[in-house]
Amino acid sequence: MFRVVRTFGLALALLGGIIAAQGPEFAQQYAQRLGGAVDELRRQIATLDSDARATGNTRDGAVDRLRTNPDALVARRGEAVRGDIERLGRLEGQQKALAEASSPLGRVVAMARDPDVPVARAAYRDYSPAVPTTTDGFVAGLLGFLATWGGWRLLSDAGRRIGRRRPAARPSETTAV
Repeated sequence: MFRVVRTFGLALALLGGIIAAQGPEFAQQYAQRLGGAVDELRRQIATLDSDARATGNTRDGAVDRLRTNPDALVARRGEAVRGDIERLGRLEGQQKALAEASSPLGRVVAMARDPDVPVARAAYRDYSPAVPTTTDGFVAGLLGFLATWGGWRLLSDAGRRIGRRRPAARPSETTAV
């Protein structure tokens, strides 16, 4: 029975390692999506800046003018542009954090610390598991393997101890007649 439990634990640990190794790959795909979102927001804001300069305004002046316009559609666009400018700042900060992550699994931690939910959701929707060939992938897989194996060992050892502690069933004492 012990061999079956040990083999199951090893299989479970391998599965845990494979799953954990996907973290760096997901972070890579997230970073690519993040870069695309940053590029698109920069393009949109550059267009706003160009239009503002062409009309003798600054970016902030153009946004304020849009937001205070009596036309509801134009005012809503002004709010959207203001939100895009703020989001660009957040995304650029996260992009910088991902680029500066130097420790093993640093990109995973940087991504998990403050993810952009729409970008993460899109990355997850299109995510394709991959065989990790990077140091980060190897380290994540090894940590996942060890954590799962260790957890399984703790559970199985605890289960064995509990099984041993049960008092043996006593045969009923019979009285001689």
